[in-house]
Amino acid sequence: MDKIRINLFDLLTCISNSEDLISKQLSYHHQRVAYLAFRLSQQLNLPVETQHDVFIASLVHDIGALSYKEKLDLIESHPVYANSHAFRGAKLLEEFKPLKKPAGIVKFHHIPWDNGNGRTYQGADVPPASHIIHLADQACIVIRPGGNIISQIPDILSKMRRKAGSVFKPDLVEALVEISKKEYIWLDLVSPDPAKLISNEGLIDILTLDIDDIVDLALVFSKVIDFRSRFTASHSAGVAKTAQRLAQLIGFSPYECKMMLIAGYLHDLGKIAINDEILEKPSKLNVDEYNEMRAHTYYTYRLLEPITQLRTINTWASFHHERLDGTGYPFHIAGNLSLGSRIMAVADIFTAITENRPYRDGMDFDAAKKVLNNMVADNAIDGNVVSVLLGNYQEINSIRENAQIEAVVKYNKFMQIA
Repeated sequence: MDKIRINLFDLLTCISNSEDLISKQLSYHHQRVAYLAFRLSQQLNLPVETQHDVFIASLVHDIGALSYKEKLDLIESHPVYANSHAFRGAKLLEEFKPLKKPAGIVKFHHIPWDNGNGRTYQGADVPPASHIIHLADQACIVIRPGGNIISQIPDILSKMRRKAGSVFKPDLVEALVEISKKEYIWLDLVSPDPAKLISNEGLIDILTLDIDDIVDLALVFSKVIDFRSRFTASHSAGVAKTAQRLAQLIGFSPYECKMMLIAGYLHDLGKIAINDEILEKPSKLNVDEYNEMRAHTYYTYRLLEPITQLRTINTWASFHHERLDGTGYPFHIAGNLSLGSRIMAVADIFTAITENRPYRDGMDFDAAKKVLNNMVADNAIDGNVVSVLLGNYQEINSIRENAQIEAVVKYNKFMQIA
């Protein structure tokens, strides 16, 4: 089976940048924490492998904070439930083999030092790297946007020193004090894409993955996307399995069918940038809300764009709201839509109209058939793809239902992690 060579940094910044899209207050937060945590690990002369793990874990440290509110709470108030998102994030990351070790670091990155008691938590050893990320995270949080960063250093250090021993490991605070003598570190920290300055030092390796590894990673992404809302908890699973089966029936190769599965898991990646209130609104969206929702396909495309090895998967995933007549969005691609993109569009519409939502039941066969055929008549979606779907309706609908039932079970278990 063909191997795909992907830069690990590109993968992780895709995740971290999607997380930071939720609010301007979060811009580059993950990259800043990764940059500062790495510089701290350098100052402490930790082994290169540990420096690598600190950097990787930092880039995705808040992946378990799914909602807009939870992410802002972590920035603004450090709530008592902070450990929940860390534990959930670890559970997500450990499902992708290359991130299994960083997952153990992420799991404990909100454990306070507590005068040495923070060496362990609930009987488990807390990795020293977790305490490094905790300090870097909190130091980045207190940076005032728009203020001169050099002028802020004394205040930042004062705040961290006051918590030395109780919240932060004292030697880590002293390491922060030492690196703070170098102004370039703080200037780097508030520059665009600060983590790229570290990746350019050759710290991040190129991963060689097969298609099944990419499926595993896409499944992690899909949970980050869908688990933000009970309304969408199983949507990507339904779209992915529907699109994969349609591709099989239409004659795609086994490898291409796995590509389609990946695209289905990733197709709504840009919804991470959409406010929770819009995702959870049970009534009709107003004009501004609708336009914000429409932007999600643009964000999907731009987030995946740097990963050039996934270019075809990106187009299949991101163009699912384009129409054959060119009136779709956001790129208004007309008749030259690829067959993969056409399949994804039909899979997304079919899943959306047939799945149950908390505020309405899904359509039955007759109603779904009418909607799909009307869209074919309007030159919105591909009639041949719709014919394949309708000709195999019971099988495909059963595949969708089973995939979504399984996803809901996983969602309920995931949300119980604390």
